[in-house]
Order: sequence, then C-alpha cells, then structure tokens
Amino acid sequence: MPMYQPSKLDVGGGGQVLDLETAVKDGILGGGGGVTASGGATTEKLDLKKMIEELDSVEVPSVFICPISLEPMQDPVTLCTGQTYERSNILKWLSLGHLSCPTTMQELWDDSITPNKTLYHLIYSWFSQKYLAMKKRSEDVQGRVLEILVTLKKVKGQARVQALKELRQVVANHSSAKKTMVDNDGIGLMSSLLGRFTTHAVGSEVVGILVNLNLDSESRSNLMQPEKVSLMVDMLNEGSIETKINCTKLIENLMDGNNPEPETVSSLSLLVGLLRLVKDKRHPNGVQPGLGLLKGISSHESVRSSIVSIGAVPQLVELLPGLNPECLELALAILENLSSVHEGRLALKDCANTIPNVVKLLMRVSETCTQLALSILWAVCKLAPEECAPVAVEAGLAAKLLLVIQSGCNSTLKQQSAELLKLCSLNYTATIFISKCKLTRTLQ
Repeated sequence: MPMYQPSKLDVGGGGQVLDLETAVKDGILGGGGGVTASGGATTEKLDLKKMIEELDSVEVPSVFICPISLEPMQDPVTLCTGQTYERSNILKWLSLGHLSCPTTMQELWDDSITPNKTLYHLIYSWFSQKYLAMKKRSEDVQGRVLEILVTLKKVKGQARVQALKELRQVVANHSSAKKTMVDNDGIGLMSSLLGRFTTHAVGSEVVGILVNLNLDSESRSNLMQPEKVSLMVDMLNEGSIETKINCTKLIENLMDGNNPEPETVSSLSLLVGLLRLVKDKRHPNGVQPGLGLLKGISSHESVRSSIVSIGAVPQLVELLPGLNPECLELALAILENLSSVHEGRLALKDCANTIPNVVKLLMRVSETCTQLALSILWAVCKLAPEECAPVAVEAGLAAKLLLVIQSGCNSTLKQQSAELLKLCSLNYTATIFISKCKLTRTLQ
C-alpha cells in the first residue's frame, strides 16, 4: 500500500532524491499554489479537484496517494506518527473509535492532525503542470485537425492520402480530435471524399477515420448512398484485413437505426465478402465484426434467401465448434434467422453436421445459445422428422432436452424442449426410445 514518506521524494529523470521543502523551494516540481490557467499570476487559480478528475488516467506519485482511499490527496494532514492522509478519510477513521495509525498501526499518543502544507503545494503544483500540459496538447491537436481539414480541401493524389493518414492517427489517439471533427463538419468532408471514383487508398483512410467517430442520423443517411456503400463493399472484398474490418464496422454502424434499401444489404458482393471475413483463419479478429454485420443483414427477411444461396449455412455450421461464446450467439442467431425460410431449413437439413454441432451447444454456453439452438433443431426436425429425429437422438438430443426441462431455464424453453422431445420419440416405442437414449437411470 503506497504511503507518504515524510522526508524524501524521488522526482524521476536523473534519479535525484530530495526532501519536500527543498523540492518546492528550488522549483524542481513547481512552487506553491500560484499556478494559473494561463501561467500568469492574474488569472483564476486552477481547481485541484477538477484537475485530479480530468487526470484520472495519469500515474500519480505514491507520495500523493492517501493510504486509506488510494486516491490523490486534496487536503493532506499528518498524524503524530508522521504518516499523512486525506483529511476526510483520517477523520472518519478516528470517528469510528480507532486510536492507532492506519498504516503503521502505532498507537496514537496525540490524536490531533496537522495540515501538511508542503505536500499540498507539491501536489497542487504537480497536477497543475500536468493539467496545463494536457490542455496545451489538446489545443495543439485541435489546431492540427483544423489545419488538415483545410489542406484536404486543396490537395489530391498522394498528398491527400498522406494528410488522411495523419488525420486518422490523430483522431484514433485523441478524444479532442474527434470532437473537433464533429464540431467543424469533418464528417461531412470525409463523406464527400467517398464516391464512385474514389481510390481505395483514399477510401480506406476515410473509413478508418469515420469508424472512430460518433455519427448522427443525418451523417449515417448521407453515407448510406449507394455509391458510397458500393465503395465500402469493394474495399471489404479487396482491402487489407484492417480495411475489411473497418468497412464492416462502419456499414453496421450505418445500418443501426436506419432502414436500408433491400438492394443495399442484399448485394451478393457484400454477403460473399462478409462470409470470407468470418472464415479467414489467418485473421480471427475479423470473425466477430463479420458475424455482427451478417446478423444485422439476416434480420431482413427479404435477404435471407440470398444469404442461403451463397452457401452460408454449411459454412457457418462448420465454424460453430471453434467460436467463442459471443461469436457463437451471433452465428446461431444468423442460422435461426435463415431457418425461417424454406431454403434455409433445407440447407440446414442437408448439412451433415448441423444436428451434431448444434446439439452439443445445448446447456453448454448460455441460455440464449440454448434457445437459439432449440429453435434451429425444431425447424430441422419438423421439416423431416423421420429423417432427422433419429440422427438427433443418436447425437444425444433427448438427454439434453431432459436437462433443459429439469433446469432453471424459462418456461418457454422448457415447453419447446418438451415438444421437441415428443417429436423425436414418435418413431420409437417407449422402451426402445428409453434404451436408445440411455435415459433409464435419469427417468427412474
């Protein structure tokens, strides 16, 4: 646990160790409370609490940390033992009847507390310097973003690509740059750079910028224009893995809250590109974005037959055993959507691994996965009960269904399980069914 060392402080850099009074006196870590927002003595004094809140991600010297709350001190006071604490924290400790020092557990021979002005000034000075430096960097970033936006209106070719690369890096690393882009119509400018004749070099940088920004509904609608989406789809198929992922994320973002035209989301080129992305074993980081967008597209009933037509069903079924829980839910949701159309049910039935792969997921990952898996199995077994039910029984479905029925799952799941269990038993006598499923012990 960090604690205040009353005599020495390592200020870093050259490893010099000083006592607090010398550090303040010599100005190595700043003077007293006179630091101001403009660096002069005539402007308003900076608020320590505000600075601490805005610099919450900065690593703070342990000497500034209260040993009780492990937060930077704003009003440090010292006990008779020489240990320093935040005033409110140590007063609460004493009010609870404790007669010892929280850090050393020494008995207090004097319960008075003394303001540690030297440490306060040092804390204030340190945070002031960090805060002003942060503000200056933020102002520099905002200024640079504005300069690049002006430049982009003038340059073309490789100069435009280089300017976009720099802007992309700045936007990705600084929240103030994102705000500057939004406040100065940077999104509108980026959108204007996407079109039928935009090169992939420019397009990939623009998409890399847009995917880091918060887009309002007007911006989304503008970016959903067919020629802009067409460019994104081309880059999804032909770009680098980073570009493919960014295009996928951006298209999903654009679809969120909008009702895209059917021809926009039913593009075979888009569907094929997404399927390639989720199947690319060299780049597993593309699986989740690809499945996420594919799930969104499959929610449109008019597109489901197109997804089935490109062979999505058997390819997604083959992926199931190797997916993490989050991706499993996405993949199963897609398959459930596809099972609502006749072509999808046929494709699921004709895929040899559908039943065994889906049965394995019952009661293993999450209740959501179990619900989706049950829905898929019901669609397949209902379509061809005489063909599929025996396969499902051999895969251990009946035992899994009994587990669901006996579990704490919701009543809808239990009802679905009971109906599916009944469907699977139609081709057997009760004795043979129990024997086939090895359920004698369970039923007894």
